[in-house]
Formats: sequence, C-alpha cells, structure tokens
Amino acid sequence: MREEIDKMALNNSQRVNHFRNFYEIARKDLLIKNLKRMKKQPDLPAKWDFFPATFGMPTEYSLFLDEFKRSPPGTVWIMKPISKSQGKGIFLFTKLNQIAGWRTDMPRDASQTPPEAYVVQRYIASPYLIGGKKFDLRIYALVMSYTPLVVYLYRSGFARFSHHRFSLDDINNTYIHLTNVAVQKTSDSYTGHAKWDLVNVRQFVTAKHGAEAARKVFNDIQAVIVHCLLSVQRVMFQDRHCFELYGYDILIDSDLKPWVLEVNASPSMTAENPEDYKLKTTLLQDVLYIVDVENKRPHTAMPEEHVGGFDLIYHGTKYYSESCFLGTMNPRVHSRPEYC
Repeated sequence: MREEIDKMALNNSQRVNHFRNFYEIARKDLLIKNLKRMKKQPDLPAKWDFFPATFGMPTEYSLFLDEFKRSPPGTVWIMKPISKSQGKGIFLFTKLNQIAGWRTDMPRDASQTPPEAYVVQRYIASPYLIGGKKFDLRIYALVMSYTPLVVYLYRSGFARFSHHRFSLDDINNTYIHLTNVAVQKTSDSYTGHAKWDLVNVRQFVTAKHGAEAARKVFNDIQAVIVHCLLSVQRVMFQDRHCFELYGYDILIDSDLKPWVLEVNASPSMTAENPEDYKLKTTLLQDVLYIVDVENKRPHTAMPEEHVGGFDLIYHGTKYYSESCFLGTMNPRVHSRPEYC
C-alpha cells in the first residue's frame, strides 16, 4: 500500500483506512520488536509487562533456546506465523524435538530459501475461564492521528469462546487452545454460539469478583491498547489523510491480568449472527461519522470526547485513564441509532 499511496495526490476530502507502515503494529514480530524497545527504557518496564516472552524465528532462535533451557520442564510454547490470520499455522509444543521439522527447513547457505518466519511465545497456561472454556476478547480502537496521537475506543466488543473445556493435557487439540471462529467452526461440537457481548463479560467478572476488580481489569485493558500505540508512535508515518481501525485480541489470565495477543489492522467485519451484524454495522457507521469524509461536522481543536459508541481515550499527551467505558452499555448497539 505504501508504494501506491506515495504515487497519489489526495485532496482534502479523500481518506485512506490504513497508515503507510501499519505493519509496524499489525505484524506479530514487529509489534513485539516495538514493545521490547519500549520495555528497555529504565523508567518504564513495569508498564510494559503485558506481553509474554516472545522471540522471532529463525533470527532469534539462539535467544529462544537460552530462555527455553531456563524455563521449567514442561513449559508450553506456542508458534505463530507472522503474516497469517484466523489461526492458520499455529501450534503448541513443550519439547525442542517437536519443532525439529521446522528446524530442518532452515537454510544451510544464502542460496537457499529460508523457512517461513514465526514468532514463538511462552503460552499463557492459566487463562481466565468461563464455564471451563477459554476465550479471548476482540476490542476495537480507532486511531485518527499518530502526531498527535488521537485514539478512540469502542465500548462494544465480544469474547470468542472455545467449544471445548480447557486443559493442558492435549496441547495438540486446536479446538481447546485457539478461539478463532475460523478454527472453531470446523469443530463437530460447534453450535454457532461462540461469542459473548463485552457487556456480558464485564457483568460476569463483576458478579464473581466485584465491581472494583471488574473496573481494574477493563482499565488495564484500555492501558494495554494505549501502550501498544505509544510503542509505534515514533515509527509510524503520519498522514492527515489516513486513519485506522484496529482489532485488538486480548487474553485475560486467571489473575485478571490482560495480555495482548495481536493487533489486526484489517479486523473481520463478517457477521456470524444478528447481534454481530448490529455491532459491526454500527461500528462502521460510527467510524465514518468520526472520519467525516464529507466535512459535515464542525471541526474544533479538541476532538469530541464521546461520539456514538466511541470514547476518546488519548489526545496528544493526555491519557483519559480516569474513565473507562469499555464493556459498558453502548447507546449505539443497545438502543436505536441516534444518526444514520
């Protein structure tokens, strides 16, 4: 995309729904590289502990090997192709001989084609479970600018559930460990009901752990989203014609700690059911309203703090950490639209 947009002269009314080097946050290996860089800053490490130990393969194989040897026997690791989606090519392992086939593909000299690039991560072995099943969260963030950084967070999202009860006894069963709908749909036990509204997740956590615990975990999720964007802010090519809607995949562990799994620059807008359809159509309407291609809204120096189902969470250097509406009632999804 970057090569094409560099050849274009866009007028004031034209918009592009990606930043030129969006892959800095959307590619698994580059996201981790940027997060690791921020974590090295001496005054920040405690704020950047929301991603597991991760290594790029094959370039960081020796570093991974050192970490593998330091880890307790039986530690579970997960391998993910850097450029694939929908759970394709992902597998778990506990022993080095289980990736021997991948290792033998490594080139012996420069003339050979290198193996497909992966990231290997320490698997989060104690996820938070509902009904004994693993789930992750899909959350939407809209970035209108990187300089200054302007971020809106959508109140609505959903949890994607596995259709099998969680267990580490069978790490080869992708239906247990991968919550991607594309994977779960191929299971014989798939019923078509694999999602919860984010409101239901927050209500469940509130009922089980109390309102303060629920408030904290959702505030922590919002902080993870902001920190991921801050990690790439300086390397992103700013363009006033560009905006981007990101789909974050977040996992909560048994201690109610959120972990970022990946960030999608082209989140799926395919609807699985009527509720999914309503969420995604109103989400897109709200995005287009904020982007305002037709210049119908009055422009002010300070963006509106609440637009449809979106809430402003970061502007310039100000982080709106005192209020988190994630997982609360969304007037756009849970009532009639205020505008079309």
